[in-house]
Amino acid sequence: MKKHRLEFALGFLLTALFVALCLWLNPGDRGKLAPAEVDLYIGRMKGMLPVPPAEEAEFLARLRAWASADDGRPVYMLNVMSYHDTLRRVPGAETITASPVAANAIYERSVMPMLFRLGGYPLFGGDSTGIRTASGPHSDVVGMDGSVDDTDRILVVRYPNRRAFLRLVADPQYLKFAPYKFSALKLGLVPLEAETIIPDPRWAVGALLLIVFLGFGWLRSANRARTSVNR
Repeated sequence: MKKHRLEFALGFLLTALFVALCLWLNPGDRGKLAPAEVDLYIGRMKGMLPVPPAEEAEFLARLRAWASADDGRPVYMLNVMSYHDTLRRVPGAETITASPVAANAIYERSVMPMLFRLGGYPLFGGDSTGIRTASGPHSDVVGMDGSVDDTDRILVVRYPNRRAFLRLVADPQYLKFAPYKFSALKLGLVPLEAETIIPDPRWAVGALLLIVFLGFGWLRSANRARTSVNR
């Protein structure tokens, strides 16, 4: 036993890290949102969003309907963003002097730690490469629908459940930075179910090859030990 003390300690540490990762990605409060919870989060946001009252009412109505249909499963939020030419004057943005691109960057950088604490993380994010033709700048290659031809940035964020999303957007600290986002761009938030998620094959294959390598080394070591004992 003493001979393999280091191996046991390493195994315990790695197991603890794996369990911690699982708990972070799937927190204990995975049950469906209760109506009282939905009312609580919606109440915290009412009158606090950096948009005109009519837009806030529509946003909260849609958010309530989506939250009330909670299934307790993880959700992926597609952020479709188009920058304004200049900052939009919204409540709470009076002191913001950055460009729309810089203002959104401040928002994302400030909100990311809050997201991580809730077990969420960005799965993908990137700016449009842009397409310049004789007819002007575009973001859509197909060009059949002009309503999606001004997309500047896409972000896909994974949340462990709908409760985590509500906790984020109802957090007073988050609401402090929301004006940076709403003043900088037009935003579409589309909740998605996870049907197909394929990791980068380089990581998957690399992990598999590492397992094979370590397993082969362990078998060789075990065989040598048995051979040594039999002698």
